[in-house]
Amino acid sequence: MALANFFDKTALAASQILQGFERGAFEQRLLKSPILLGFDATTVNNSEAKATLDMAVRLLGRLYPKLIIKALDAEAQDYVQVIHNQLVAINPQIEILAEEAGASIALVIGSTELTLTDPGSRVFYIGSQGWIAKFSPDKPVGSGAGNNPFGAGAAACLGAANVFRVVFADMLLDSEPDGDISLSLIDYTVEAKSEDENPALPEKIHLSETILVGLGAVGNGFIWALSKLKQAHGILHLVEHDPVDLSNLQRYVLTTQGEVDGSKIDLAIQFLQETALTSIPHPGKWEAFLANRQDWRLPRVAVAVDNVADRIAIQSALPLEIINAWTQAIDLGISRHLDFPNDACLACLYLPQEESPSEAAIIAEALGLPEPDVRVMLYQHAVVTPDLVATIAASKQQPLETLLPFVGKPLRTFYQKTVCGGIILTTSNGEKNETPMAFQSALAGIMLAAEIVQQDLGLRKKTLPTTTRINLLSSLGKYLNVPFKKLQDKRCLCNDKHYQMAFSAKYGKTEVL
Repeated sequence: MALANFFDKTALAASQILQGFERGAFEQRLLKSPILLGFDATTVNNSEAKATLDMAVRLLGRLYPKLIIKALDAEAQDYVQVIHNQLVAINPQIEILAEEAGASIALVIGSTELTLTDPGSRVFYIGSQGWIAKFSPDKPVGSGAGNNPFGAGAAACLGAANVFRVVFADMLLDSEPDGDISLSLIDYTVEAKSEDENPALPEKIHLSETILVGLGAVGNGFIWALSKLKQAHGILHLVEHDPVDLSNLQRYVLTTQGEVDGSKIDLAIQFLQETALTSIPHPGKWEAFLANRQDWRLPRVAVAVDNVADRIAIQSALPLEIINAWTQAIDLGISRHLDFPNDACLACLYLPQEESPSEAAIIAEALGLPEPDVRVMLYQHAVVTPDLVATIAASKQQPLETLLPFVGKPLRTFYQKTVCGGIILTTSNGEKNETPMAFQSALAGIMLAAEIVQQDLGLRKKTLPTTTRINLLSSLGKYLNVPFKKLQDKRCLCNDKHYQMAFSAKYGKTEVL
């Protein structure tokens, strides 16, 4: 069987975005859709193109159980085995096919044009030019001669998204592939750029002290991008409390089978070791990081967490600057919070509009259990019994054998492993748990890293709106930068005089416009 051992989480992610999703049909669609990945000598001998190829392998290998790896010239042939090994490390069951017959979709990096024989086949070309991600459905786009990973990585995400939209065209609202794209990760426009609008990276990059909170799927994309910057100097704090779980392989682009149960922080440090960055590990949650930090002045926080409560907690600590990355089932993006309290703060974006359900209510609804019983179990740290598992399996119409391995786990852990882990796909009222696709999370992380690098290099000629949003499940829009006005709600932190005074005391900023 070519399906990965983390396929449950893959099915969960797909179930949120594909209309008429049915797991068996989804599996068969993937097994009958081998994807061809093509590259040539200009790819393996070029830093940017090689980065695009690397990210493309990391994305395709997590979703598609059958791939065709095709060297488009003799000089590239030796690199096929490198890719083969990388794919098997992600999914040991993956089928690497030798023949291109049967492939109807190809993703090509390099300068060589490819023709597929199957009627109706599609060939997509990806590459980059520094900060610009390039995509074409018609012709090779090549890659720049520099070592900028941002356009390169983003191009792989655009390519993987277009492949996905073709494979599942009949199950998406807007599956039309993109036309020619030149997307700048400096200003997020798609117009042609002059050289001064797409500057080369300097020989040495000095990054301001940055605290990265979260080394999940978005954090993986962030680390991947920075790991390509050998010339980067500076201090990067890494805050994360969870180890790598098998289900994480669905969209964590740094991970392979060998990292399961290992430290996310150690994995990040391993990837960054060829840079000149000083990586400081902080195993634990945000609250523990603050408690252990002697200096509560927080110069810049890069936010890659996956829940509202953590984001508001980060804003409540009053960092000087916050760059936030996020993903949803449909779109992804970043938000910039650089002038508290005059501009929209991070809490403005996530301020609850109504009372949120309790943890007990969420778990009870997801598992089909009475809320009072769940509340007691959480309070007592009670473990899940075989009888309770049988009750949950019947309530969720889930095969009992898929849940039995989690007998004896605390209820909270059971919920995290089965619901968040993608074994139980839906709540009792049919709502899906929100899990992005790998190409969505990776792009959000790359954008987050690009934001801090371009900020320190002073490359942006004009201030952008608070948010930038991209929907990879439909054709790329022309206007990606979206204004977000500061809330006038008195509940928000940036409107609270005590928070304003605390911020001023921290950083010596007294003016509130």
